[in-house]
Amino acid sequence: MGEGAGITSAQEAANDELVLAFGRLQGAAGRLEYLLGGAIEKEFGISHLMYEVLLIVGRAGGPGMSMRAIAQERVLTTGGMTRLVDRMEAAGLVVRADDPADRRGKLVRLTERGEDLVVRASRLHVENIRRHFLAPLPEEAREQFMECLRILSHSARDALPRLR
Repeated sequence: MGEGAGITSAQEAANDELVLAFGRLQGAAGRLEYLLGGAIEKEFGISHLMYEVLLIVGRAGGPGMSMRAIAQERVLTTGGMTRLVDRMEAAGLVVRADDPADRRGKLVRLTERGEDLVVRASRLHVENIRRHFLAPLPEEAREQFMECLRILSHSARDALPRLR
């Protein structure tokens, strides 16, 4: 693996195998975001970030999810999340309700329209994930690859500071 301390030039830095691997991950993520997010936006008129928030809130189920928890999940500031949820609420995709556990807090939950949209968008998204994300990989490596992504995602999430 790359030896970070041994890097002595820009060329060595650019060709370090760890730097290259991370760059490939970022490049793949950006390109996939463009392809898959663009398909959702074109077909359903919402950004990929809105779609992700619909999934996060839908996964929580029940009475909903706090703005802070959604922001933490998406690594956004609470202010940025508030603006996004404002737009989603104006579009009729989510509603805010009082949080029974916190007098000052609000919970975000899906509306019927939001539920319907996330279901329809997910049908397209799953097909695009199969086509652009899994199909290029050797079939025997797909399950392990998805498990490695889960581990990386959880590790990075756990290393982040908690929002206050």
